Amino acid sequence: MVTRKEFDLGLSELHNLLVEMGGHVEKALADAMSALKDINIEEAKRIIKEDPQLNQMEEKITELGSKLIATQQPVAKDLRRILAAFKISSDLERMGDLSVDIAKVVLRLEGQSLIKPLIDLPRMAEIAQLMTVESIQSFVQENVDLSYKMAKDDDQVDALYSQIIRELFSLMMENPRTISQAVLLSFVGRYIERIADHATNIGESVVYLVTGKRPDLNV
Repeated sequence: MVTRKEFDLGLSELHNLLVEMGGHVEKALADAMSALKDINIEEAKRIIKEDPQLNQMEEKITELGSKLIATQQPVAKDLRRILAAFKISSDLERMGDLSVDIAKVVLRLEGQSLIKPLIDLPRMAEIAQLMTVESIQSFVQENVDLSYKMAKDDDQVDALYSQIIRELFSLMMENPRTISQAVLLSFVGRYIERIADHATNIGESVVYLVTGKRPDLNV
């Protein structure tokens, strides 16, 4: 058995790793969208290359949390805090993967010019970035109200995504030569929409941590 002090130090380390993961995810999304705007191939390659760092942080959280459960046998909120960390790290890792998917779209656009100015996709990404920050804040502060706010942010992302799909479909109908790139840009919209969904999943984990009940914020 580890002492309570050692257990608290372990929880603090879990906390710090999740904050670090959140910062990594936020930067990866911002960098991926910057690379898309400029079709910056080198930047896209860098984003892809750095992705394993996020996987390593998730593995550290899994190992540390598992050790704390095995040695301390926590109950109630202590146990929920560790279980929430597992789920949050999984969501963050997936958010990082989706940012990498955006970078891979950039690679497929090499040598092309964008068929339309990027307006709504960056707006989507800005909201998703904010949700990433809010998701970690809600965890750090155990702020249930902030978790529920993210559900409203997610509605904005969904509305923008629907608008983007309509616009891209219209472009494809007007000019079939735009179809290939329009499909790729629609993928980017889908990736951002999924990042926002994972952020709301983190909000659900925070509500579970605080209340012991998991709501459905993705409705």
